[in-house]
Amino acid sequence: MPASDSVSPPVILGNEPGSFPWSVLAERHPALIRKVRDAFPYGPEQHRALDALLKNCTEGAVEPLPAGAEDREQWEEWGTREYAGQSWFDVPWLWAEGYFYRQLLQAVGYFGATDESGRSEGSGDAWRGIDPFRPFKLAELDAPETDEELAALDDLVGRPEEEQARALLHGSLWGNRADLGFRLSGADEGKEAAGLVADDSEALWSLLGPARRAAGTVCLVADNAGRELVPDLLLLDHLLTRGYAGHAVLHVKPHPYFVSDATTADVVDALRRLTRAPGEAAAYGRRLWSAMAEGRLVVRAHPFSCGPLAYTEMPDDLREEFASATVTLMKGDLNYRRLVGDRLRPPTTPFADVTAYFPGPVAALRTLKSDVIVGLDARTEAALVAAEGQRWRTSGTRAVIQVSS
Repeated sequence: MPASDSVSPPVILGNEPGSFPWSVLAERHPALIRKVRDAFPYGPEQHRALDALLKNCTEGAVEPLPAGAEDREQWEEWGTREYAGQSWFDVPWLWAEGYFYRQLLQAVGYFGATDESGRSEGSGDAWRGIDPFRPFKLAELDAPETDEELAALDDLVGRPEEEQARALLHGSLWGNRADLGFRLSGADEGKEAAGLVADDSEALWSLLGPARRAAGTVCLVADNAGRELVPDLLLLDHLLTRGYAGHAVLHVKPHPYFVSDATTADVVDALRRLTRAPGEAAAYGRRLWSAMAEGRLVVRAHPFSCGPLAYTEMPDDLREEFASATVTLMKGDLNYRRLVGDRLRPPTTPFADVTAYFPGPVAALRTLKSDVIVGLDARTEAALVAAEGQRWRTSGTRAVIQVSS
């Protein structure tokens, strides 16, 4: 571990009953197992494995992956060698969440069912590669609210460049709240302004400004699929089309993770959704499709994207890629926790201080859905606490745009 960790605030655990991390481990994960079980016509093997995981993750101890699992060695390096035998509630919460999803994929046969020697058993590879969260992703992508957001793109045509850029940035920030429509109508502008508790958007646009001349590369590390991925793609199209970037790299997960996290298949689904839509949305979809065919928009799926570790532990090849980017946009709550560290630092801790290790300019576009937060001024923090106690940290009604260059 980095030497600085010895003086850092304690890592967040899930062993405090009633805390947000505890509720995720004790309540959200069991509920998800039941939801996944009902979403597919799994056979007896998958049902037994899901039942065993349900019991283990709430009452048992962390167990290593089967000897035949193709990534067992990787997960041993990532922590199972250290945490095996401990309660799920007593290991770092970030790690416990990540490992839970890896074990869920094991239970449903996503990587193929193997015995301890690595040989196929039972149904073998019948469920290999079947995303257990796909029904939930598609339902959100096809929701009426998606039509609302896409229809709002028609109203962007002819608007001033600055207004278009701000609308698309905030659409990406707020994700699945159809905020493009709110932004363009002005109906939700006051609510949006109150929800944004740190706003470095001017610093972000100043970083992107030189890229207009230098044709730089923007990396966007995606968070969720469906209605949250669509606004990310719209923002990337704007950056490419208007000359903020010559190239864009979209980082997604190499396999399903955290229920709704985006994979390459989800990118394809989102692009198809755009190209099938009426009006201006289809034009966005066609441009994005062409940008991928021409190599101006590239999709990456690095194994570390499904790692349970902070970005301080990123491998050298990923570090080099981020170092060469004009800016890396980190989307969403999980990426934020990995970027600043899943620790309860004082909210007034400068964002630039905890991201100083990052190899290039980085911006966080994050809606708050967990306890971790840095980069607030003291007055803002005091006002939030006075109004809501600590609920503002996890309610999803607050957001930040934070930049470190």
